[in-house]
Amino acid sequence: MASRAKKTGSTQRKQTVSTATILKTPPPAEFKKEEELASYREMLLIRRFEEKAGQLYGMGFIGGFCHLYIGQEAVVTGLQKATIEGDQLITGYRDHGHMLACGMSPRGVMAELTGRRGGLSKGKGGSMHMFSKEKHFYGGHGIVGAQVSLGTGLAFANRYRDNGNISLAFFGDGASNQGQVYESFNMAALWNLPVIYVIENNRYAMGTAVSRASAETDFSHRGISFKIPGIQVDGMDVRAVYSAGKLAAEWARSGKGPVILEMMTYRYRGHSMSDPAKYRSKDEVQKMRSEHDPIEQVKARLAEKKWASEEDLKAIDKEVRDIVADAAEFAQSDPEPDSSELWTDILKEGEAA
Repeated sequence: MASRAKKTGSTQRKQTVSTATILKTPPPAEFKKEEELASYREMLLIRRFEEKAGQLYGMGFIGGFCHLYIGQEAVVTGLQKATIEGDQLITGYRDHGHMLACGMSPRGVMAELTGRRGGLSKGKGGSMHMFSKEKHFYGGHGIVGAQVSLGTGLAFANRYRDNGNISLAFFGDGASNQGQVYESFNMAALWNLPVIYVIENNRYAMGTAVSRASAETDFSHRGISFKIPGIQVDGMDVRAVYSAGKLAAEWARSGKGPVILEMMTYRYRGHSMSDPAKYRSKDEVQKMRSEHDPIEQVKARLAEKKWASEEDLKAIDKEVRDIVADAAEFAQSDPEPDSSELWTDILKEGEAA
């Protein structure tokens, strides 16, 4: 009898797992000339901005932590192209690239990093705490995994209001092991919420390789027990990201519930500016740069199709560098907030937000 019961239980488990919907990773999109050029410029802006932020940090203009997005530019660039007006983005503390992709001011982002009055949070939030209601960007969060629950809440609000919008909650491979992530998955599936969970798998979390920290290293499978479909995507190819993002957006927006996108990406720098990243070899990093760099891939396609000359690309680079230089100058010269700002933007007990 015990053997029979055991067999029945095993069958039930198999049936439960099989009820998860299977999605297939779509092929990379075929970009037109204008789309390739726009992607190149947007990713280059993020790259040059982050390089400058790293310089300012080294010079002492940026305090606290500073987590750079260099190498991962294709993820947020491609996904932002797959959204519509009103869709929300929320992420963790590696957030500068997401802000720029949303169209937030480079001046405002850089000034916030240096704690100046013209920063997007008036110089009071710093790297991890920037928001823009106008651009539908809800942070920037310093608590690992906290944004996943908040992003689920944004999706609940969209469903409640029936406004046709979706939320995109970005988090990393390290945050994927947080309990609140699974609680969010459960609620999103239970309530059929329009949310895309974007796992930016840069392979090392804070400094530990995925294979050493996770029993299941295919993060696209993390939603199976909640019947949430997921796919793996080449996060170094902006076309592949856009194609998968469009599929996921249509899925969530049409009322089918949440979906997981595991973006296979790579960060060239350490976890933060204070991390020397000795847990990986220089050869590994160089191999990723030379063979999979998201910006160089677009550059190569533009040259191959003769859509842009070397002079054209240099002109774009100069334009981007000028924007970043202006942002850096503003961020160093803008006054610091007045001490009276310490008492603003604080909710008193009983007040509504």
